[in-house]
Amino acid sequence: MMMNFNVRSNERDYETYYDVIIIGAGAAGYSAGIYIKRSGLSVAILEREAVPGGNTAVSPLVENYLGYKAINGSDLAENFRKHYSEYGKIITEIDVRDIKKDGDKFLIETNREEFTAKAVIIATGTTHRKMNVKGEDTYFGKGISYCSTCDGYLFKDKSVAVMGGGDSGAISALYLKGIAKNVSIVSHSKIKKCEEAYIKEIDEKKIPFLLNAETEEFVGDGKKLTGIKYMNTETNSEETIGVDGAFVYIGVIPQTSFLKNIGVNLDKQGFIIADEKGRTSVPGIYAAGDVIMGSEEQIATAVGDGSRAAITLYMDKMNKKF
Repeated sequence: MMMNFNVRSNERDYETYYDVIIIGAGAAGYSAGIYIKRSGLSVAILEREAVPGGNTAVSPLVENYLGYKAINGSDLAENFRKHYSEYGKIITEIDVRDIKKDGDKFLIETNREEFTAKAVIIATGTTHRKMNVKGEDTYFGKGISYCSTCDGYLFKDKSVAVMGGGDSGAISALYLKGIAKNVSIVSHSKIKKCEEAYIKEIDEKKIPFLLNAETEEFVGDGKKLTGIKYMNTETNSEETIGVDGAFVYIGVIPQTSFLKNIGVNLDKQGFIIADEKGRTSVPGIYAAGDVIMGSEEQIATAVGDGSRAAITLYMDKMNKKF
């Protein structure tokens, strides 16, 4: 097979052949990329979005990453990007569609051209899960959002609700408290499931936490969201709260659909099954970050996963395991 070493000449000059291709420009991908390059291998990160950064970039405020007492997620993601950019290439707006094995190489099919690599690290992370209730699609972009840092400013001095009472929902509610006039948390759970530190801060800031609230419908006037209809499962009564905006934080979906043909083992939810070093069931393909089954979904662990997968890849290459 003839390798393609051509350089694409446009606003992003890049080659299509690398020793290692990393899929996903988040904390795990950036970390892996730095370690790969420092090992003497060529590397590029393929990122689907125009603005890289993964879930780090959409975190309102990060207060548990070593070295930073508090930093906006977008700023931390930009620091990661700048650091990695000193070592390797980031190719954005590249949607990976499939991966195939061709001898001792991997062919990576995308929405543009085909890339070739000797090894691959999957660091695609997750996306926010939709609620799939009436009105959600109708009012998406008209009051409903899945990113408080992206759209929170649109609701300055207005009333909003955060759908979901886990850590991500709690963080978003606390962030929005500094922007919106009123903020509520709506959760179907019977108890507050976020960290105790968040519960304490939510209580201190007097953010209403509606439990036993099973959302039935997002309501509006056809042009914008005006409220949320839910069933109070404790009283069996249907209730409605008036809001201008709703931010959905009810879980995540792993981005692994492009792995269906290569044979990487996934769990029932689609998360990658990997060993403690980041190896997948396919020699030469590694995984890091939130896309791995059992991930703690933390920036710090994603960074660790990325470095671990990169080091393992390099050692496996030296020992001719792929």
